[in-house]
Amino acid sequence: MLSIRNLSKSFSGPRAKTVLLDISFELAEGDYVAVMGESGIGKSTLLNLIAGLDRPDSGQVFLDGADLCALGDDALTLIRRKHMGFVFQAFHILPYLTVGQNVALPLELNGVGKKATVKRVASLLKAVKLGGRGESMPHELSGGEMQRVAIARALVHRPSLVFADEPTGNLDPESAGEVLALLRESVKAEGAAGILVTHSSAAARTADRTYVLTQKGLRPA
Repeated sequence: MLSIRNLSKSFSGPRAKTVLLDISFELAEGDYVAVMGESGIGKSTLLNLIAGLDRPDSGQVFLDGADLCALGDDALTLIRRKHMGFVFQAFHILPYLTVGQNVALPLELNGVGKKATVKRVASLLKAVKLGGRGESMPHELSGGEMQRVAIARALVHRPSLVFADEPTGNLDPESAGEVLALLRESVKAEGAAGILVTHSSAAARTADRTYVLTQKGLRPA
């Protein structure tokens, strides 16, 4: 489903450095993998390249047979909108929208009708154990609950690929464990593939397999 081939990325300027060098791996439908590494090693950069948010110096990213590196910005935006979901460390829940409205955003962007949207949002909120909280405002939620909203939003449009970038970095250990279990369970239940970026060994253990990113490249743990 996802094939990364010989991906490299360098940054120029006073602190010029090669962040990623000749990275290759593949992800099948239903796979849930973790990418570990030290802070600043390039984990988030790798996600940005796969998602088409940044361009590699060399290499290719294939999603369902399409070479994302050969596409223009508009085409990449549409692919992200329809086929990718994102869960961030900082939640990125819009404070002026209700929980339900936050979760519904990807469906609205994809032109899904109101009736189908209401049904799908209710289903996802129930799946992340927030059933009946659709009218709540974000300031009424705990950090763990906000991350559950983020998971529901990432999955509501049935993406084929889900990215989770340090999704428990702002949570206490108990909430982090609950969110990690829920994230894995939700990705699997929706039939998606997932990439979890983390520096936590405990978080990585929730994945099917783990890769370690170093200055020398990406290797299986």
